[in-house]
Amino acid sequence: FFEKGKYVYRDGPKTVDQQKDFVASLVNEHGFSIVEDPLVDSDYDGFADITARIGKRALIIGDDLYTTNPERIKVGIEKRSTNAALIKVNQIGTLSKTVDAVNLVNRAGWKTVISHRSGETTDDFIAHLGVAFGSEMIKSGTIGGERLDKNLTNLSGYKKIFDPLHNRTWP
Repeated sequence: FFEKGKYVYRDGPKTVDQQKDFVASLVNEHGFSIVEDPLVDSDYDGFADITARIGKRALIIGDDLYTTNPERIKVGIEKRSTNAALIKVNQIGTLSKTVDAVNLVNRAGWKTVISHRSGETTDDFIAHLGVAFGSEMIKSGTIGGERLDKNLTNLSGYKKIFDPLHNRTWP
């Protein structure tokens, strides 16, 4: 997708600035509300440019930019590269490092998206983790079989937390 300083598309390559304009047009002209990894994973400043342009209208999510790594997330926060981060427990390797990453993202005022990795199973752990972290969403792929289980678990978890009928301590 990114070769020799250009973004490669079927209809021809785009410069970095053309790619930024293209991504902005997806939000401004076509109503996209989520953009994940719109640039190469080392371009913190380019991400910051996109976020400054369209970050009030869309979530600009860093996945490969951050790799759930607290040190990379710190750089992104400092540069204001995105307004959301994709979190993958098995990408960083431990739950404690994942908690560190989520805490950094939350302190920055960004959104978290808890995500699966390749090779989906019926285990609904990420749905529970999304609820526990208070994440706005999980990314589990298209609806079907093993992914439907996660969505139903996620819905059930949020209902128990936010539905006054399930949480009798709320006024």
